[in-house]
Formats: sequence, structure tokens, C-alpha cells
Amino acid sequence: MQITEKRSFRDRLRGLFLLGHPLPVLLHVIAVTLFVLLAAWSRLVWPVVLLVVGAHTAMQLAIAMLNDYCDREIDAVGKPEKPIPRGLVTPPEALIAGCTMIALMLVLLLPLPPLAWLLSLAYLALAMAYNLGLKSTPFSGVVFALAMPLIPLYAFAGVGRSLPFLFWLVPVGFLLGVSLNLANSLPDLEEDAAGGARTLAVVLGLRRSFVVATLLIVLAALLILSLDISDMLRVQPVVLVAMLAVAGGLLAAGLACAGPEKARQTRKLFFYLVTLACLALAGGWFLGVLI
Repeated sequence: MQITEKRSFRDRLRGLFLLGHPLPVLLHVIAVTLFVLLAAWSRLVWPVVLLVVGAHTAMQLAIAMLNDYCDREIDAVGKPEKPIPRGLVTPPEALIAGCTMIALMLVLLLPLPPLAWLLSLAYLALAMAYNLGLKSTPFSGVVFALAMPLIPLYAFAGVGRSLPFLFWLVPVGFLLGVSLNLANSLPDLEEDAAGGARTLAVVLGLRRSFVVATLLIVLAALLILSLDISDMLRVQPVVLVAMLAVAGGLLAAGLACAGPEKARQTRKLFFYLVTLACLALAGGWFLGVLI
């Protein structure tokens, strides 16, 4: 671990910025913002919207920062470009920053309904269990999948709204959550395997991880489509077609740009495209049901 003796103020700021995993956190913020806007559209109260989004943003930053803190020794060997091994941030600073974000999350949650508290804390507990060891086991995908449906549930609870169709978030969110977990694990699969980690992606292997990550999104789309066809949960036809087309296009682009035979650097792009496909599917589904 390269701890720089004299770090400039700019280095410290850059280190804290990178410690927060800005792009993945931004995707989470976009997701929760979309769900909050959908939940509160008929009675939009901006201070509440900002509290709900702000609390979730603080939590995602805390999870990202504490993830790097927990992985600092592994990263020193396998990912020396990360902020702690580079010496931009010291381990105590990373721990303090993560805990500070948790404290901020709790403060922002105070004015929100108790159910929003419970869902947010459940998400944080799952994420920390992932950080503290479950990420290196096949249960990593299950933990990730259980956490994903909590985002829209939290968004609706945060604005004090509940709808019967939210029940179906559990199976759909589970499928998308496992897919996201596999796609997220692909860039680091070789390091995880070499380090003895038994993540779901390592157990499945590179080729099957790509296949399963793709099939799970297809299954989620088929479940949404079957609910519409059976009249159990109708979606506006125009939204349904657009949602499936956008998600399908993003997934096709991911498979065209990345794959087991493609350069390893393309796997991160695959993860981002899978994330956007999941957002299009889940967000479009919400919009099509609510309007």
C-alpha cells in the first residue's frame, strides 16, 4: 500500500471522490430518483423528494466507502489504482468518511415515515453483510437480489404511498438483482478466483455468468409481459413496447460489445449497459402501471 507522506488538499478531495465509486452511485441515485418521482407524481412535495433521494445517496456513498475500507488489503495486491492503495486516502479516513455518510443518512431519514427507515436500514444491513464477507461467497448474488427490490419500496414508503402491485417487485427485483450482481462481478472475476473468493460469478465461470446475467433479464421481461397478458397487472401498451425495446436494445448492445471472448476491459461496459437495461425495465414497468 503506497501511503503518500505529503498529500495535497486536491489529492485528498480526489481520493474521497473516487472512494465514493461515483459512477455506480450515480446510477443508484438516478434509479431512486426515478422511483420517487413516479411515486410522488400526483402530489409532488420537493422537500420530501430531496430527503428521500438525499438519504439514499448518503447510504450508497457509505456502502461504497466502507467497501473499499473492507477490501483495502485485497485491493493493495489486485487493484493498486484504487484510492486507498494509491495513498490518496488512508484507511482511518475511509472508515470515518463511511461512518459520516451513515450518520448523514440517519439524519435525513428522521422526517420520513417509519417504514422508509426500516427499508433503508434493511438495505444497509444487506449491503454491509455483503461488504464484510458475503461478497466472497455464492450468497453474494442472493444478498444483492434481496436488496434491489428495497429501492423502489423505499421510494414509495418515503413519500407515504403504497400500492398493491408493489408485491410483484420481489420476484422481478430478485431476477434483476442477481443479473446485476453477476454483471458487476465480471470485471474482477479472475482476481476473485485467484484470491479464493467463491462469488456466484466465480462458481458459474465466465461464460455461464454472461449467459445467466442475460437470461435473468429476459425472464424478468417475460414475467412482466405475462402479468400484462393475464390481466393481473396491466401496463400501458405504448410504454410496454418502448420499455421492452429499450431494455432489449441495451442488452443486445452489451452482448455485442462484451463477452467471454472479448477484451476484459469491455466487461465494465457490459455492467453499465445491464444496469441501464434493468433501470429501463423496472422504471418503464412502474410508469406503465401507474399512468
